[in-house]
Amino acid sequence: MAMNAAFWAGRRVLLTGHTGFKGGWLALWLKELGAEVYGYALPALAEPSLWQAARLAERVPGTLADIRDAQRIAEAVATFRPEVVLHLAAQPLVRESYRAPAETYATNVMGTVNLLEALRHCGSVRAVLVVTSDKCYENREWLWPYREGDGLGGHDPYSSSKACVELLCASWRESFLRESGIALATARAGNVIGGGDWSVDRLLPDILRAWQAGQSLTLRYPQAVRPWQHVLEPLHGYLCLAQALVEQGEAVASAWNFGPDNEGLVSVGELVERLAQRWPGEARWTVEASGQPHEAGLLALDSSQARVRLNWRPRWTLQQAIERTLDWHQAWQAGEDMQTFSRAQIAAYQGEIHE
Repeated sequence: MAMNAAFWAGRRVLLTGHTGFKGGWLALWLKELGAEVYGYALPALAEPSLWQAARLAERVPGTLADIRDAQRIAEAVATFRPEVVLHLAAQPLVRESYRAPAETYATNVMGTVNLLEALRHCGSVRAVLVVTSDKCYENREWLWPYREGDGLGGHDPYSSSKACVELLCASWRESFLRESGIALATARAGNVIGGGDWSVDRLLPDILRAWQAGQSLTLRYPQAVRPWQHVLEPLHGYLCLAQALVEQGEAVASAWNFGPDNEGLVSVGELVERLAQRWPGEARWTVEASGQPHEAGLLALDSSQARVRLNWRPRWTLQQAIERTLDWHQAWQAGEDMQTFSRAQIAAYQGEIHE
């Protein structure tokens, strides 16, 4: 199967984390597909943000509240009565999880519990997709990609919290949701880049902030190898999987990887060099490796299951992802209408899906 745009027309979709980077792009794409989208998230944390730059509040209604507030999420679910739920709300940063570990677990783990509890008592829900992370795997620094059946774990609180979410989703699926007719899957994607990401302690936003200000970028782990992809790549996977959950139910209710081809598996240092080649001004960086908290050195995903069973595959190369990201940033700097620009990038990507 492949993503069917007509499937989403008029579909009632609850999207948590809709004010974030990935959530904002997904909200806009769902609206382009004709879905009836309702969001639940905190106000956009970054300033500026994709939410503000693309004027997404004009198109996506929702509740601005904390996923840790069980009563508020239950009220939102009961009021909107969604058919499909896409759960992206999270504390998404490794370094922040070292600074605030309890808050990270409360948001990522108990926030997901709050949502799933609300959904199993709703009556309208058919499919739930919970987005976790490629960092949910017990990283053994081995050379081959991780598959969905490999062991879960996590050195840092963020990674550990995402492994916990995978376990609790499996428990809720077996204990409660299956008997309620709700199909639940989890999605694990690689490192995403794209326009409109101004998060703190994330490589691409840090690069753009430093170079735009004429400053030198400080790299912490230049040798760390990651699976890089444009943000629309995993979002396409999420849309394919959510559709399959509605149409096929329990047959696809499991964990799924959505990672780039091997050419997208490069070190932090190489990614910075590629960006510097495309950057219109001066691009400088230094390395400060001492005294940094632990992060994985090598991480890759095997997405064979998604390729075979969902007909999903990456459409843009890493170089194309870099170019699309810098194009978006330069358009924003030039004062262009970023909702129109973002919709055009979605249309270009969607056109390649159907080629």
